[in-house]
Amino acid sequence: MRHSIAARYTEHTGDMARMKTLTLALAALLAATAAHAQPKSTADGIAEYRKMLEDGNPADLFEAKGEDLWKKKRGPLNASLEKCDLGKGPGVVKGVFVELPRWFEDTKKVQDLETRLVTCMEKLQGFNAAEIAKTPFGRGEQANVTALATWIAAESRGMRFNLPQKHIEERKSYEIGKRVFYFRGGPMDFSCASCHGEADKRIRLQDLPDLTKNPGDGIGFAAWPAYRVSNGQMWSMQLRLNDCYRQQRFPYPGFGSEVTISVATYMGVNAKGAKSIAPAIKR
Repeated sequence: MRHSIAARYTEHTGDMARMKTLTLALAALLAATAAHAQPKSTADGIAEYRKMLEDGNPADLFEAKGEDLWKKKRGPLNASLEKCDLGKGPGVVKGVFVELPRWFEDTKKVQDLETRLVTCMEKLQGFNAAEIAKTPFGRGEQANVTALATWIAAESRGMRFNLPQKHIEERKSYEIGKRVFYFRGGPMDFSCASCHGEADKRIRLQDLPDLTKNPGDGIGFAAWPAYRVSNGQMWSMQLRLNDCYRQQRFPYPGFGSEVTISVATYMGVNAKGAKSIAPAIKR
């Protein structure tokens, strides 16, 4: 009995010694690997964080709501939006997002996705476009416009931006947007170009892409609408641009203003060839 206990103790002691040796060897290997590993940049860390969140992007919920709103009969005229022409013919949604803003003959305007949706909501469903434009972002029918834009953007995910510039008003919109982009003013003497006019800039931990040219797939214009983790909200491009003006300490330009649509045209044309990842997820 005592011999058996002693034997088991000796065996256990041997196992512990071998385990200790193996642990030390692994520690040495990890230390050597760490010594040769390159440290992560801030951008790499943020990209890794976003990648982890992608599978659970809450934008999926807004997509589902948007698709339902597109097909549902609503408003004073009890009609759906399935006959809405977003640039490729009534009812076509695939591919329209990467070609907006563009000229629309029926309104005689260059419109982005959100303002075009409001036009359809007024003409097809009987909603009051002016009232929707005055509604704060995230409330009432404005929340529905954001959901619709999120779903329609998702229908063009993976496609490349190619905004039309054939019509004179489309080219005019681009030139106005360019001038607005570089216009400095306000108490901080800021412009859009102050943050997004050259490469290798950042604010706090956020890299600031150069939007005077194609910044790359899924960057800048190619990433909105997007879900903002920091405030738990879905942000459309109109809201994104309005918030940029807030950060510059400018007055809000207002929903669907010529200024916001022209800046969007400028960024969209510059992003030609960039792949859309919208709706994305942001910090």
